[in-house]
Amino acid sequence: MESIKQKVAIIGTGNIGGAIARGLAQGTLIEASRITCTDRSQHLLDKLQVYNPDFQVTCDNVKAVRGADIVIIAVKPWMVESVIDEIRTALDYDKQILVSIAAGVTFEQLLSFLARPSGPSRMTPPLFRVIPNTAIEVLSSMTFVSACNASKEQTELILRIFNELGNALLVDERLMMAGTALASSGIAFALRYIRAAIEGGVELGFYPHEAQEIVVHTVKGAVDLLLTNNSNPEQEIDRVTTPGGITIRGLNEMELSGFTSSVIRGLKASK
Repeated sequence: MESIKQKVAIIGTGNIGGAIARGLAQGTLIEASRITCTDRSQHLLDKLQVYNPDFQVTCDNVKAVRGADIVIIAVKPWMVESVIDEIRTALDYDKQILVSIAAGVTFEQLLSFLARPSGPSRMTPPLFRVIPNTAIEVLSSMTFVSACNASKEQTELILRIFNELGNALLVDERLMMAGTALASSGIAFALRYIRAAIEGGVELGFYPHEAQEIVVHTVKGAVDLLLTNNSNPEQEIDRVTTPGGITIRGLNEMELSGFTSSVIRGLKASK
């Protein structure tokens, strides 16, 4: 895939910000030397440079923003307003795209943080809310993207970038919190099933490392079936569920314990 010439500034390189930086560095669209990472923690910046010495790192958010084409704000939600207040005068609303990774911070809030006195330039920048999950570090994130004040070309650019880091889906802003529950928190939910299945495997007689290998590859196989066949889960379940067999007995026992309803309740609680 042909690289693009945009420079990217990532403000905040904790779990998600750092994962985005490392994911971008593994891709082909944006060279690591065109990525500037900032954080209050020098330790986190040092770790990034150990990962890839071509990263540009600084503790100065304003310095990072100047000259960047895409500014990604990847700090905790309660820090977004103070960060924007710090960098607002350095932002060029006519030339820069602003991306917020902060879950729960709406476009309305972002626009109020970005508002500044009228002048010759745009009043607000092209703005995106992006919700990835931690699998972005291994180029396997399910990422939700929502756009505000952005052109078709700008939207396609952001989708192109995050599609290289997994799979990106453009959605209305009203679905961002639901997407967070289903895909971002969903990583933890899927891993919790894997952990439970490993524990079950140990109880069945396997060593822990054996049980983990079995369960991880089984889950991967299930996902590959759905992606390759473009099938519904019930279709694949039916293929392994024979009348009177052990699979249906296991599924029914899980349902008696509230498996499906527990998953749905957990998702709704995370929204």
